[in-house]
Amino acid sequence: MLTVRYFAGARAAAGVADETVPAGVCLDDLAAALADRHGPGLAKVLAAASFLVDGVACHDRRAVLAPGVTVDVLPPFAGG
Repeated sequence: MLTVRYFAGARAAAGVADETVPAGVCLDDLAAALADRHGPGLAKVLAAASFLVDGVACHDRRAVLAPGVTVDVLPPFAGG
């Protein structure tokens, strides 16, 4: 299993702060499964979001996510 943590607009769209999901998938497949689970609002956020895997920016969205990792979903932030 792995943990997904949602921040800001991603949390609002998912309706939860975090959840545990099966490991052994890549980030692209995880995002698709999360969008299916939580609906089109989260799908839109995930399309623009950045992802951290154990606190490190993930640039290889096809790398398999190992059991025990934490994936942070960071939507685009506005501000100045």
